[in-house]
Amino acid sequence: MGAAQPLIVVRDVVNRFGAQVVHDGVSFEVMPGEVFGIVGGSGSGKSVLLKTLLGLRRPDAGTVEIEGREITAMDDRELRDVKRRYGVTFQHGALFTSLTVAENVTLPVAEALDLDEASLAQLLELRLRMVGLPLEAAAKYPAQLSGGMVKRVALARALALDPAILFLDEPTAGLDPIAASAFDELVLYLRDTLHLTVVMVTHDLDTLARTCDRVAVLVDGKVIVDTLEGIVANEHPWIRHYFHGGRGRAVRAAQEDGRGA
Repeated sequence: MGAAQPLIVVRDVVNRFGAQVVHDGVSFEVMPGEVFGIVGGSGSGKSVLLKTLLGLRRPDAGTVEIEGREITAMDDRELRDVKRRYGVTFQHGALFTSLTVAENVTLPVAEALDLDEASLAQLLELRLRMVGLPLEAAAKYPAQLSGGMVKRVALARALALDPAILFLDEPTAGLDPIAASAFDELVLYLRDTLHLTVVMVTHDLDTLARTCDRVAVLVDGKVIVDTLEGIVANEHPWIRHYFHGGRGRAVRAAQEDGRGA
């Protein structure tokens, strides 16, 4: 068997807004089955990069390949086909407040596939169980749910079409430490059981330490990619400030506990 091929390939991506260059030749690869974290300071372009990976923004230069297909050159119809291969959760869940949990979770399936009600009900039950939600939650509306439950419903919806790649935007934002830790464990469980590749944008150093195999740091318009241990050892001033301040204690503690050993 040959070496595994990257699932995502980003090559020399440039994103600019007028005279401001946000990304100046960003390149990296994401391998199958890994949890790949993206971090950076305010204005570093984390959200812009995520939109570029999702095909929601075309870069000013460079290419993005998903499963060997260059999405930067695709038209809308081709992009729709590729987008079925990945699921996305946004920072605040982005659920439709006027729809029940059941309707939110099954919406992508109802739009993409012609399934009868019995099949949709079966899929709903499977996805809710998969993310640790009780079946009684199906009839509730988002406003009736806790923050942690909203995140799990959004995750169930992202998994509705059996994606190969899961993109998570600040998945633990707004959660208390216990709920955030439980969500991290759920992401790892789903990665392992569904053989997913996970790309997450996060500022949560605890989440980075618990879940990520490699980390991409956006800084000075470029990207530095390494294992978490390698990133922590990097001498770049912003990285040292970010990972060695008070918020970085969890990362160093995780290293000492031997997570990466």
